[in-house]
Amino acid sequence: MRVIVTTYWNVNQGEQRASAQDIAEAASLLRQGDTVAFPTETVYGLGADATNTEAVLQIFAAKGRPSDNPLIVHIADVTQLSGLVQSDSLTAYHQVLMKAFWPGPLTIVLPVRAGSLSPFVTAGLQTVGIRIPDHPVALQLLREAGLPIAAPSANSSGRPSPTLASHVRDDLDGKIGGIVDGGATGVGVESTVIQLVDGELYVLRPGGVTAEQLQEVLPDMHIHVAEPTEVEAADTPRAPGMKYTHYAPKGYMHIVQGDDELEVIAWIQRDIDAAKSRGESTGILTFEERVGGYRADLVVACGSLSQPETIARDLYAALRTFDHKGISYIVAEGVPDAGIGSAIMNRLLKAAGHERVIL
Repeated sequence: MRVIVTTYWNVNQGEQRASAQDIAEAASLLRQGDTVAFPTETVYGLGADATNTEAVLQIFAAKGRPSDNPLIVHIADVTQLSGLVQSDSLTAYHQVLMKAFWPGPLTIVLPVRAGSLSPFVTAGLQTVGIRIPDHPVALQLLREAGLPIAAPSANSSGRPSPTLASHVRDDLDGKIGGIVDGGATGVGVESTVIQLVDGELYVLRPGGVTAEQLQEVLPDMHIHVAEPTEVEAADTPRAPGMKYTHYAPKGYMHIVQGDDELEVIAWIQRDIDAAKSRGESTGILTFEERVGGYRADLVVACGSLSQPETIARDLYAALRTFDHKGISYIVAEGVPDAGIGSAIMNRLLKAAGHERVIL
């Protein structure tokens, strides 16, 4: 990386901002066709000019990302939509969603305007996912660059997504143009990806906006939530995160779920003890309420069951902790599949290659 752009804390405004000079430098890199990692409210994204094919290809090269995996486009203002999507594609339902959740962790899939973006952004599809991030540094950068920015998560493909600039450096140092360091991200899991088809709403990827929140603003809409299963190998996924194993630590991991807390703890402990006897270095991913009930080489409390948003926020950093400690065998507790828990379970199942025990 040629440059690391840092932020400072603005005490008077109570928010984190990048200096105008830093943002100008990062925006210049983007306009020159380089790649820049930057913070959003979900995770760090690896950005490039979405209209520039050479720039977009640098994203795929840096991440080792399959070319049939589409990219989300980030914009700073809804007025940019008209140049990117088909003029007649925005319905009253879209307007309601954008008013309720933009800026924010909601990506809306829309018919793409022909020739407006590099074909590698859409992976050959006739649609594109677009969102406005809810992060002051990201918004400053997008406005300064004056471009639609394609930005998947700023990690090596398949690895846990980055929620700190240090995670980006761990994966992509020497492979990208620069990093805008905005501290820790807030939501911790990627945006929800939705598509409206024939008057019904499809959640292609659960994320920071829950199905319950979507239903609240569209009470009469029928909402379909995609199951967290693999797409057939020959298919092009309609949204990021639908096809390949993602978010995975280096060690083997599987998930255990059940309604009886004591039964779950006992099962996991037996499994971990057996792995330890085989010579594995062992790890358990659990929650603050249960961390004292386990024995392993590393027990990580990932947020609180009483506040599932803290689990989402800490999830990817927790998975990376197992890598840093060299853990080869990991058992993760599942969470209730409601609200933000739907996004958490989606990410856990992808990270575990859908290896799960249900008691």
